[in-house]
Amino acid sequence: MSFSDSDSSSHGGATEYKTFRQISRDRLLYEMLCSTKTGDSKSTWKVLIMDKVTVKVMSHSCKMADITDQGVSLVEDLFRRRQPLPSMDVIYFIQPSKENVVMFLSDMSGREPLYKKAFVFFSSPIPKELVNHIKSDTSVVPRIGALREMNLEYFPIDNQAFITDHDRALEELFGDVENPRKFEACLNVMATRLATVFASLKELPFVWFRTAKALDDSPTSTFRDLVPTKLAAAVWNSISMYKSTIPNFPQTETCELLILGRSVDQIAPVIHEWTYDAMCHDLLDMEGNKYTYEVPSKTGGQTERKEALMEDRDPIWLELRHAHIADASERLHEKMTNFVSKNKAAQIQQSGRDGSELSTRDLQKMVQALPQYTEQVEKISLHVEIAGKINRIIRETGLRELGQLEQDLVFGDAGAKDVINFLRTKQNETPENKLRLLMIYASVYPEKFVGDRGLKLMQLARLSREDMKVVNNMQLIGGSSDDKKTTGSFSLKFNTQKTKQATRKDRSNEEETWQLFRFYPMVEELIENLSKGELPKNEFSCINEASPTVQGDSQRATQRAPVGQASAPYSMRSKRTANWAQTRHSDDGYCSDSILRIASTDFKKMGRRIFVFIIGGATRSELRVCHKLTTKLRREVVLGSSSIDDPPQYITKLKLLSERDLSMDSLKI
Repeated sequence: MSFSDSDSSSHGGATEYKTFRQISRDRLLYEMLCSTKTGDSKSTWKVLIMDKVTVKVMSHSCKMADITDQGVSLVEDLFRRRQPLPSMDVIYFIQPSKENVVMFLSDMSGREPLYKKAFVFFSSPIPKELVNHIKSDTSVVPRIGALREMNLEYFPIDNQAFITDHDRALEELFGDVENPRKFEACLNVMATRLATVFASLKELPFVWFRTAKALDDSPTSTFRDLVPTKLAAAVWNSISMYKSTIPNFPQTETCELLILGRSVDQIAPVIHEWTYDAMCHDLLDMEGNKYTYEVPSKTGGQTERKEALMEDRDPIWLELRHAHIADASERLHEKMTNFVSKNKAAQIQQSGRDGSELSTRDLQKMVQALPQYTEQVEKISLHVEIAGKINRIIRETGLRELGQLEQDLVFGDAGAKDVINFLRTKQNETPENKLRLLMIYASVYPEKFVGDRGLKLMQLARLSREDMKVVNNMQLIGGSSDDKKTTGSFSLKFNTQKTKQATRKDRSNEEETWQLFRFYPMVEELIENLSKGELPKNEFSCINEASPTVQGDSQRATQRAPVGQASAPYSMRSKRTANWAQTRHSDDGYCSDSILRIASTDFKKMGRRIFVFIIGGATRSELRVCHKLTTKLRREVVLGSSSIDDPPQYITKLKLLSERDLSMDSLKI
C-alpha cells in the first residue's frame, strides 16, 4: 500500500508544454486510472466508484470513452446500492470525508467484500485520523492496492479556466450571514479546491490579493473587503503543506496567483458583451453549454429536437467564440461558401436544386462524399443558424442602441441626460435590459443613487422594488463610492476634459475594429500590470512576496519570454478583428487550420503561468481576455472562479443577498 501524491510535473523538463486542461485530463486518465494496471490487475476490467463531487470533476475533464479506454467497464455512485462483484478490482475516486471513508470500509471489509482489490484515490488531502481509521481495519488493508491523494478537486470548463463550483458564493461570502459557520465552510472548501490546482500542476505561486481598506481609517469597511485576504491566507496555508507532502513539488515560486473579489469590476457581469460566445449564453435559451434546436424530420413528419454542445471539441466554436458577432457571421458565410465550392456533394446537390438532372456518375460522387459532407455541413449549418438567430434578436430588440449607450457610459461619453432620455423613449425595453443599464449607471455615477434619487430612476424605468434591491446589493458588495473615486488605478475620471465620469479609458494602442467592441473588463488591466510587476502597492499585497533579487529575476524571465509578432492591423474599413481573433482558413472550408494543433504549438516556449481567481463569479468577457493575453504576453493565463455567470444568473444571485450589512464582530478576523 502506498500513500503519496503523484510525482508528475506540468512542465516535464524537455517534454512538450501542456495546457492547464490537458494536465488535468492526463492526471485523471494516466496517473490515476492507468496506474492501477499493475501485476495481476494489468489486463482486467475494473469498476470506478465516485461521489457526487468527484463525478463532476471527472466529467469536466474526460469523456466516457476516455474512461473506458483505461479499462473501466462500470461507473458507480458511492452512495447507491451496488451489486457485489467479488472477482473485479475497483477504483475509488472520492473526497476525503468521514462518510466516504466509512462507505469504502463497509464495501471492502469482512469475509465477503464487494470487490477483489481496491485502488483508492482522494481528491484532496486526507486528515491523518481518517488514514488511521482505514489502517485500523485489518481485513481491509491487505485488499488495498493503492491509497493516494490525487489533489484534484476543481472543475475545468475551458482549456484555460476552471471553477470551484460555489454557485452561492456571493450569498454565503458577501451576504448577511447570521451564522459565520456558513462563511467559513464556503471559504475553506474554496481554498482547498483552489489549492489543488497548484498541486496538480506542480506550481508554487506568488499569492497576490486585493487588500481590504484599513479598518481604522474607513468606517464603511466590512468583512466583505476581507474575503480576498482570508481566501489568500487559506490557499497559501494549503499550498505550503504541499512543499513537504508532494514529491518533487517546487520549493521556490514558479507562477503568480491574483485573488480578487467580484467588487473589482461591477460592470463586466451585466454589460452586453458582443462576442459570439457571450451572445449565445446571454440571448439564447442555453442550458450551460448545451444548445437545443429543431431539424426537419428525415421521414417527413414532425421536426426533431437535437442537442449540440458549444465546447472546445468543436473547431468552429473554438475559432469563433471570442470573435465579435458580426465578424463571426461574416466568417460563417465565407465558410459555407468555401465549403460548397470545394465539396463535390454540396456542388451536386446545388446543381440538382437548379433543375438540372443528376447523372449516375454525379450520384456516385455524391454518395462517396456523403458521410463527410453530412457531418461537416451540419456543423457549419448549426453555427449559421445560431448566428442568424442572434442577429435577428439584436435587430428585433434594438440592442445596438442600448449597447452603444452602455459603452458610452463606461467610457465617459454619456451621462444622466442620455440615460433618462433612453428610459423615457424606450418604455417597451425589457425590464432586464433596463435594470442592467441602471446597474452600469450606478457603477459609474454612484452619487446619482443617493437618497431617493435611485427610487425615482426606478420609477421612470417602471422597475420593481426587487430590482431596486439588486442595485443596492451591487453597491453593497462594491463598498464606499468615495473610496472608489480616490484610489489610484480605479479612478472614475481618466480624462479631465470630459465633464462626464468614466470607469474605463480607451486603449489607444488597440485599434477598434468592430462597433461596440470597446469594452474590456478591469481584469485585463490588472493582469498586464501583474505581468509587468506594476500592481499598485496600496491596493494589492503578496503573502509570500519575494526579495528584490528574486522579483528582478522573475521579471527578467517574463521579459525574455518571446512575444508573438503581430501583423499590421487591419484598417477600419476592412472590418477585421484584432490579430488575436483573425480567421485561420483551412483547405476544406470547414474549420480553422487545425486549431487544436496550432494551439498546442503556440504554448511552446511560454513564460510563467498567471492565475486569476475571482470570488463571486467570473464572466465570459474575462475568459476572453485570458485567452487574448496568453497570446499577447506569451504566458498561459488561467481564469478561476467560484462560478461562471451570465448576466441573468448574476442578477438573480444579487437578489438573494440581504440589504443589511454584517458587523465585523460576528466574524473572527
